[in-house]
Amino acid sequence: MRLKDAIASLQLGRKKKPELKALCTIWSEQADDGPLAVPLPEYPRPQMKRADWTCLNGWWEYGICLAGEAGKAAEPDGSILVPFSPETERSGVKRTLQPGETLWYRKTIEDLQMPEGKRLILHFGAVDERCAVFWNGHKVGSHRNGYLAFSFDVTEFAVPGRNELKVLVRDDTDEGNECRGKQTLNPGGMFYHAQSGIWQTVWMEMVPEIYLEHMRITPFPEEEAIELALRLTEAADVRKGDAEETVKGVRREIRITVQGDENIYTYPMSARLKVRIPVKNPRLWSPENPELYDLRIEAGEDVVESYFAMRSFGVGNDEKGKARLLLNGEPYFFNGILDQGYWPESLMTPPSDEALVYDIEQMKKFGFNMLRKHVKIESARFYYHCDRIGMVVWQDMINGGGPVQSLLETYLPTILPAAGRHLRDNHYKLFVREDEKARKRFERDIVRMVHQLYNYPCIGLWVPFNEGWGQFDALRIEQLVRKADPTRPIDHASGWFDQGGGDVRSVHNYFRPLVVEKDERAFVISEYGGINCQIPDHSMSSEVYGYHQTTAEEFPQAFAQAMEQIHALVDDGLCAAVYTQVSDIEEETNGLLTYDRKAGKL
Repeated sequence: MRLKDAIASLQLGRKKKPELKALCTIWSEQADDGPLAVPLPEYPRPQMKRADWTCLNGWWEYGICLAGEAGKAAEPDGSILVPFSPETERSGVKRTLQPGETLWYRKTIEDLQMPEGKRLILHFGAVDERCAVFWNGHKVGSHRNGYLAFSFDVTEFAVPGRNELKVLVRDDTDEGNECRGKQTLNPGGMFYHAQSGIWQTVWMEMVPEIYLEHMRITPFPEEEAIELALRLTEAADVRKGDAEETVKGVRREIRITVQGDENIYTYPMSARLKVRIPVKNPRLWSPENPELYDLRIEAGEDVVESYFAMRSFGVGNDEKGKARLLLNGEPYFFNGILDQGYWPESLMTPPSDEALVYDIEQMKKFGFNMLRKHVKIESARFYYHCDRIGMVVWQDMINGGGPVQSLLETYLPTILPAAGRHLRDNHYKLFVREDEKARKRFERDIVRMVHQLYNYPCIGLWVPFNEGWGQFDALRIEQLVRKADPTRPIDHASGWFDQGGGDVRSVHNYFRPLVVEKDERAFVISEYGGINCQIPDHSMSSEVYGYHQTTAEEFPQAFAQAMEQIHALVDDGLCAAVYTQVSDIEEETNGLLTYDRKAGKL
């Protein structure tokens, strides 16, 4: 064990208020944030694309007040650039929302057209952490969970011409027990500045009275087919044989077209439809060959453009009988890197779509074929880019519960691995998970996460819990996830507090010699490395957090040695490894890129 490095990671002499330096990426430096600015203007949901949509990103009015005063008429505090959180430099606000306060937004939508027979759907990529939404003064709905997408049908309250949209937000961050990831009101070490409010794209789209509300795409490469499960809103079933029936001149049928197939598959309109579509001689998706198929679904008047890939993830044994992770039925080594998705001027919101692409492409150039998306759910465009570029994603759920018990859940298992091997996770008080309602919300939200991300070809494994943060009943949670998605492997407890379930034996190892442990499950080192290398001109904090300090000159060799150690273990049964990490973040200086992405360390 590198005891010196392990002790250094405790930050025993850390200053309570380190000196901070403002950093900014080139994408924000080049952005025009003038009065007509529309950040992140790209279509926000590429896998369910319609033609008639409007991006609502841009300058909104905002105010921050005590929670009890949120319903009263108030003058705005100023303008905020949506979708950047008020805590960020890019938002133009730079103010932290505190527990007990309400953040409110107001947006005037001019010249809205409301064609007859159309419905208006309002979409939010994510709002942190709970919110209520009003259209022209009428409450259209509320939402809880700061990382999941949601939408409301606002047709009933929309009028031609001018309309007002208002959003009220509350966020307790780590003083509450909701899903929050690494956000904290007291940042330091591996935990980062909190953010709140709207942080992903807001948009609206016009749809017909009957439209495709949800679809589920499951590829079966071995059977040369995909399964489509479609759900339409308010679609009256049509009797078998009545596909030619029309209503108001519109054929009541569902038409499905797959790229490369001359056939148009036609079915009677129904509220629920599950069908198999043949895909002959499928081109298999992989990081080396990210083949995608275009998909078009016409449901009456509704037209949706989508895509899918022919691929499968699984577990099995190699020719020597060792447990392996599989891609398309064959053993595949997942060479991964931890991806937390933070940016100095905009925190969890990428400064631009190009910035998302940059991180993915850089990691692929460095030889990685997998990103572990760490305790964060990204926007739909992130997964779309991974799909088309060819990057597998291991997806974490967002941790919640009470404050992380650093000694029990982080430092002790790191230094003494045995401490994290035998503790059962039904000790709710020990894991700060005593609130039964919060546990129930987590169970619902993890299933919602799986449903939201299910269709993306790139996602290859689910991770419900990390290092015991907010962990509870992991074996039961694993079964919830497996029921929601039986097609992907599960790492039920990444790092430690292994309950003996899941498809992998998952270990974090920063200070000990890297070895493969014997287990019937596939063995993965789901975090390692974390080599510390500060580039002063591109470092945010005077405090530094990481493992195994190196200089800029030493870092490439230290990184190469870590890679050599990992690849030497593949023959012993190592199935995957996740290096820490893509970029520096605040006090952490263990990235391959600096926090501002202006310098690479290799």
